[in-house]
Amino acid sequence: MLSVLALTSVVLLGIASQTTAIVVYTSWERHALVGSDVRLSCSFFSWQWTSPDVTFTWHYRPDGAKDNIAIFHYGGGVAYADNKGPFRDRLEFVGNPNRRDGSIVIKNVDYSDNGTFTCDAKNPPDIVGRPSSVRLLVFEKVPVQAGVITGAIIGVVLGLLILIVAIYYLMRFLVARRVFSLSMSKHGKKGKGKEGSQQKQALAVTDPAKLKAAASEKKKQESRREKK
Repeated sequence: MLSVLALTSVVLLGIASQTTAIVVYTSWERHALVGSDVRLSCSFFSWQWTSPDVTFTWHYRPDGAKDNIAIFHYGGGVAYADNKGPFRDRLEFVGNPNRRDGSIVIKNVDYSDNGTFTCDAKNPPDIVGRPSSVRLLVFEKVPVQAGVITGAIIGVVLGLLILIVAIYYLMRFLVARRVFSLSMSKHGKKGKGKEGSQQKQALAVTDPAKLKAAASEKKKQESRREKK
């Protein structure tokens, strides 16, 4: 009996923990050019329906700093942006809470905006979960990531291999075609030679005058031999 009660309590605790958990998602890293606008996305997964009391909170920690600065909060259907901090008049809420989207846009970014942005979301009664962070890197020119370079190299190598294989089979086809044409031309010449000799023999047989001349010439040659 005690074991059944213990198992039941464990199952109930597991269900309770599942129904009060929330998972927040952001990008891992974002790159931006100086003077451009960058979107920092934030969304969440929850076992509950989207609550009208859903909240989003963004914090910012500059590179080299230890403390976080609260820069944005959404709650009760109203967005509150910090109007005194480093993003005064440069932060805009572009999310859709009904779709579990708490994204913001930082306008006219500069090198001083480099740092870590952390998003925290609550969807009552789902309020237990860890915030998610995205690092912003501002450059004069956005660097090409190593993965893109590797992918380009692999693509070029594969393209060259395909081209080499195509050329190889094309050469084989051309050589086989040349050999076939040569063999056909040789057979054609032999056939024409045989046909010519057969035609000559046929003409000789069908022409009586030529037959008589050939017979008389043969007799003359035999008589000459006898005289000798």
